[in-house]
Amino acid sequence: MLYHAYELQRSWLNGASALASISAEVLNNPANPLGYTGIGPMASSALEVFAHAAAPRGKPAFGIDAVAVGGKAHPVEEATVMNRPFGDLKRFRHPGLPKDAPRLMIVAPMSGHYATLLRGTVWRMLESCEVYITDWTDAKDVPLHEGSFDLDDYIDYLIEFLQFIAKESGGARPHMMAVCQPSVPAFAATALMNLHKDPATPATLTMMGGPIDTRESPTSVNDMATERPIEWFRQTVIATVPMSYRGTGRRVYPGFLQLAGFLSMNLGSHLMSHFEMFKHLTLGDDDSAQAHKDFYDEYRSVCDMPAEFYLQTIEEVFQKHSIPNGEFRHKGEIVDLGEITDTALLAVEGERDDISGIGQTKAALHLATKLPDTQKRYYMAEGAGHYGIFNGKRWRNKVAPVVEEFIAQHG
Repeated sequence: MLYHAYELQRSWLNGASALASISAEVLNNPANPLGYTGIGPMASSALEVFAHAAAPRGKPAFGIDAVAVGGKAHPVEEATVMNRPFGDLKRFRHPGLPKDAPRLMIVAPMSGHYATLLRGTVWRMLESCEVYITDWTDAKDVPLHEGSFDLDDYIDYLIEFLQFIAKESGGARPHMMAVCQPSVPAFAATALMNLHKDPATPATLTMMGGPIDTRESPTSVNDMATERPIEWFRQTVIATVPMSYRGTGRRVYPGFLQLAGFLSMNLGSHLMSHFEMFKHLTLGDDDSAQAHKDFYDEYRSVCDMPAEFYLQTIEEVFQKHSIPNGEFRHKGEIVDLGEITDTALLAVEGERDDISGIGQTKAALHLATKLPDTQKRYYMAEGAGHYGIFNGKRWRNKVAPVVEEFIAQHG
């Protein structure tokens, strides 16, 4: 019923958005005398803000056409190099890279947003690396016959992707960067590959704002995940995909619920942001208004997560703290983080991160007990919030150079 109610509301909003957009265009028409009155531009701007907020959104494109290196622009080649039911592996490269450039796999979060949320991360790292990224599939589009997908499968996908990259590069060990939630499965995959002496074991693992030990500086996100039993999540936020999608019958955590949760956490700032968009439109400042639109086009583009993956993450990462307690298992096998001896670790945190608190990612460095301190590094991005550690000016000018230096040092 939850998904059907959302679909009904979405259908209504789609029509309302189209009507508002047409009305805004009519008011903006130079032939309309109302456009020259005080109320005309205000009404037009308000309608345009509503139309944009209520418009339907699909999967965005990465749209990285070129990257500048040494003052010269190079065309970027984007390709899907591996296809799997629940996620593909994409590759980005350009002719300005040397043949021995590091191969970096960026692990995008499976957390309601598409991998394109990391567009700025990919674009910046392309300056020095051949970049791969996990492009997770919207669970509502995965047919039931493809089976389930949980944390074990996530770890298996990462290992398989790393092995492919190593093979494609002639045996050179890849590097891995996990942004937010995938820090946990990336950390586990690294430990397993170290244990089994896999030749594709990543040379470095960078974890950025990841919930390795959520007992450190718990945030409202952590509180939300621990104040209710796992059965509450199973019964309340899990829905069945309706018949209008390829994944009909699949149990999922809907993206629209994830988005509602994120919006409610900072509702005031989101309302003010839309009010600023309204003011920019009223004053004719189209460039500033477009910047707001571009952000929300990405932010409001959401996808569903497989129910088993979501529930296992809630239980193992946030409620049982299985990773720091040394109790996390992959297909029945204990994941011993002390086995990490051949992968250098970099933990990055944001000073103002309100999703993964300070210390949660740094905990990974303490859990890798057999790894020498010379193979570990911690960096806190001053003034950065959660998104600021992988997007924006602080990422480009402060955090990315640290990552590049770490990769070069331990490549």
